[in-house]
Amino acid sequence: MAPRKKAGADTAAPDQNPAVAEEEALAAAASQEDVAEEDIAEDELLDDDLPEDDLPEDDEEDDFDDELDREERGPLAPLEGPTRCGFVALLGAPNAGKSTLTNALVGTKVSIVSHKVQTTRSIVRGIALDGAAQVVLVDTPGIFAPKRRLERAMVSSAWTHAADADVIALLVDANRGLDEDIEALLGQLKDIRKPRALILNKIDLIRRDSLLALAAAITERVPFDRVFMVSALTGDGVVDVRRWFAETVPPGPWLYPEDQVSDAPMRMLAAEITREKMFLRLHDELPYRSTVETESWKELRNGSVRIEQTIFVERESQRKIVLGKGGNTIKTISTESRKEISEIIEQPVHLFLFVKVRESWADDPERYREMGLEFPKGG
Repeated sequence: MAPRKKAGADTAAPDQNPAVAEEEALAAAASQEDVAEEDIAEDELLDDDLPEDDLPEDDEEDDFDDELDREERGPLAPLEGPTRCGFVALLGAPNAGKSTLTNALVGTKVSIVSHKVQTTRSIVRGIALDGAAQVVLVDTPGIFAPKRRLERAMVSSAWTHAADADVIALLVDANRGLDEDIEALLGQLKDIRKPRALILNKIDLIRRDSLLALAAAITERVPFDRVFMVSALTGDGVVDVRRWFAETVPPGPWLYPEDQVSDAPMRMLAAEITREKMFLRLHDELPYRSTVETESWKELRNGSVRIEQTIFVERESQRKIVLGKGGNTIKTISTESRKEISEIIEQPVHLFLFVKVRESWADDPERYREMGLEFPKGG
């Protein structure tokens, strides 16, 4: 289980045991598929902010103006009263920013982000707190028209968790607007009778008049209880979203300890972090159908952790891409992943990566079970 990182916690690593250092050096020399560290990459690249002087004055009274003018209200006090707890399903098209928003709402990294579409495969639950309320955020895979078996499993899982949630939130990339993916999502949302919120993301990339027109067009098709306009990357508007979730989930006892930020095992989160670094490093060079598994997690006597992970690809040519010339690519991926895992668990990490070819891994039912997905029948 992922712990909630305490403010001001000391994450400095103690001196490494010489025996461990020797063991690590020997292992690194024996294999090209190995070690390493770094930080979090974000889900969106920002253009320059539009100058305020270029934004047109809106003379009409608009239902959504208050949402854009939230800065005048000041910070929110913690929610008081009886304890509340419930599940909120975040739905949206691929790359709408669901993982970035989940991390922002929780206040720490629980879901990986990447420019590569459909990065989130398994269901990730982040746990956000607001005073007396505990909000369990279900970051679902992006919903799109699936073609392959893995894609069908991801989309099916997203809708299943939406049906089971207490609150539904549709996240829309405001810069993309109302496209075919969102039209299809709205068609299915009509039949889900639960509190619904529309969240327009990446508002720093779109003009105010276009943003208001987009909100009106979407709510004309499907009514929503609330409309939010946010930038998940910068955090603008995120507090208001968390507060509405906290007020809307049902009264009841908390399901998780106060210091827990996710229900995902650390082994799974560590594998997801490495997969994120791999996609960020290789971009379109590596096909989407590759995966990472944590094979070993060993707590050492000096307080550090030794982790062994395997990157599975489908062809030898892909394996060479991941390794890179002289093993440089895999070393960079390992370095960046090791640093982030160490920051999250607040322990020194020795990370060893191996790259193996496993043909048609995406047709193996066991891989689906490990990701928490149901294996679809048919091709």
